[in-house]
Amino acid sequence: MDELNMKRVERIIRFALKEDVWTGDVTSEAVLESSLQADAVITAREHGIVCGVQVAERTFFTVDPEVRFRPLVKDGDHIEPGREIAFVEGNVRSILRAERSALNFLGPLSGIATRTREMVEAVKGTKSRIYDTRKTMPLHRYMQKYAVRVGGGNNHRWGLWDMVLIKDNHLRAYGMQTKSVNNENIIKNIIRRARESVQSNIRLEIEVESVRECGYALSEKPDVIMLDNMSVEAVKEAVELRKKMELEEEIPFEVSGGITLENISDYARTGVDIISSGSLTGSVDSLDFSLEIVLKHG
Repeated sequence: MDELNMKRVERIIRFALKEDVWTGDVTSEAVLESSLQADAVITAREHGIVCGVQVAERTFFTVDPEVRFRPLVKDGDHIEPGREIAFVEGNVRSILRAERSALNFLGPLSGIATRTREMVEAVKGTKSRIYDTRKTMPLHRYMQKYAVRVGGGNNHRWGLWDMVLIKDNHLRAYGMQTKSVNNENIIKNIIRRARESVQSNIRLEIEVESVRECGYALSEKPDVIMLDNMSVEAVKEAVELRKKMELEEEIPFEVSGGITLENISDYARTGVDIISSGSLTGSVDSLDFSLEIVLKHG
């Protein structure tokens, strides 16, 4: 698992603090002396996979470099309710100024890592690997995709710029452009056009919605074929078709759409290579953490 680029993370943190703190914490400034020092502890309230410890630490540091953050876990660790995540020591006003932003990073990132780990565990023993999608919070994709890796998953394309992914709307628009209604011609010709138009190192994937469309795509040998919103039985048929065509190199299949923890193992057992799920980053519940002041000095 690679490390976070903290310079990139710091920019996100600064915007988050500007949103939450803006001109100051009027409550703490009204009732707490500016010199007051304290200790605090961050505690988990749920079980799961922790992610975002470094981000939380850097949030406190950004508010006040004098605040000490002592982590007790690292990203990727399994945690249980009541587990102490970190001790924080320093100026009370600074701690409270950073508290919500730090927890707002820690909770969602841990939720993503936890959901990812559950899906990774569900496909163990098969060839399938878990991937994320572009269904991320704008401006938070970098950290959300990091959380997927912490959970044991893999990152799909980062944006529109790093991979050709021909989807249903591209196919419809291409049919309008070429005045064609023949699915076979549309699929084959759009793959050929994409191949001719992009650099050879850009991977090309196409989305299909039926076994027949999968056959059309296989004949043009894209780098990946996405079987979108297809039933387990239809995916099995597509895998069998791939075997029958006896291609020189097996073209990886990705399944996407309607993937849940309840059905993911069924899809994995069909023999597909990639299972992608927008729910990893798009509709995951945050893990709950709390920060409590535990000791006041002088």
